[in-house]
Amino acid sequence: MAVRGVSVNHRLLSDFRTDHGEALDQLFTQVIASLVDQGVVKVSRVSQDGVRVRVGAGASSFRWEERLQKLLEEAKQHVQELHQQLDSPEAPVRKVTAKQAAARKRAARERQERLEQAIAQLPELKQRQEEAAQRAGQGKSGEKIRKKEPRVSTTDAEARVMKMSNGGFNPAVNVQLASDTESRAIVGVEVSNEGSDSAGLSAPMRQQVEERTGGKVEEHLVDGGYLRIEDIEEAHAQGVAVFVPPKPARNPEKRGRELEPKAGDSEAVLGWKQRMKSEEGKEIYKQRAATSETVNAELRSWRGLGRLTVRGLAKARCLALWCALAYNVMHFAHALLA
Repeated sequence: MAVRGVSVNHRLLSDFRTDHGEALDQLFTQVIASLVDQGVVKVSRVSQDGVRVRVGAGASSFRWEERLQKLLEEAKQHVQELHQQLDSPEAPVRKVTAKQAAARKRAARERQERLEQAIAQLPELKQRQEEAAQRAGQGKSGEKIRKKEPRVSTTDAEARVMKMSNGGFNPAVNVQLASDTESRAIVGVEVSNEGSDSAGLSAPMRQQVEERTGGKVEEHLVDGGYLRIEDIEEAHAQGVAVFVPPKPARNPEKRGRELEPKAGDSEAVLGWKQRMKSEEGKEIYKQRAATSETVNAELRSWRGLGRLTVRGLAKARCLALWCALAYNVMHFAHALLA
């Protein structure tokens, strides 16, 4: 198939889906802005949730630093040998075409680049590991974290092994979606390799929503995985009321008393506890599941947010934007065409 002399194939279509991230992001914003102008989207109350989505990297592709260094040296040597073999005028007659030779060189070079990208991820992973160990303390838990050597995939350096909704662990990315609770329009999309939603993902999403819509988020609904006192404090300083359930008390005797005021609670924490205890707050928080879980289910079932076959967070974000864009267009076509 060709359109005005341009051959259309699977590679061209794949590149189109993932090579225009900035333009796609702007188009997504334009659609949201149109919905805001039509009065469909108000964003004063948004619900945010994370979806772990499988990626193409296999579990067996994750390697420790020592093995990665060895594989990189082998890859560099292979690239040199391949160039000597294919480019040297003294080489014997080759039974490969110029196209085949170029493909072999490209494959060898790309493997070397992927290994270099994997090794480049190690400093960040080590830093995260040390931060997690510090939070765990100096006991056995902290020591166990420090002894665990980070591993990186040789096929997708930015993928991470995450706990999935079925309880298993797979290479995945964390797709963050923010939705307007009144219209259920998707107003924010981000993709990260943070396996935990508690890694400070709520404030950046809130900022993104406000930049896309020009509105002010006044109430932010998230599930218990996002709970961080520092995020509640930051939101309070910005005039935002966070709705998030408390973590269950470790002591069974204190279960059900997690929202009781404690000495040393700040104004922000006391306000959060009061909100979550009130009947009004409980009714508001019910909108989180009614909004985010239905949106997530539709994107997984009907809008293509299944297993991602692309490499890297940038390309994964493009696919997530396509899914969110398709969702908004299908649900609000009447408003967009008005």
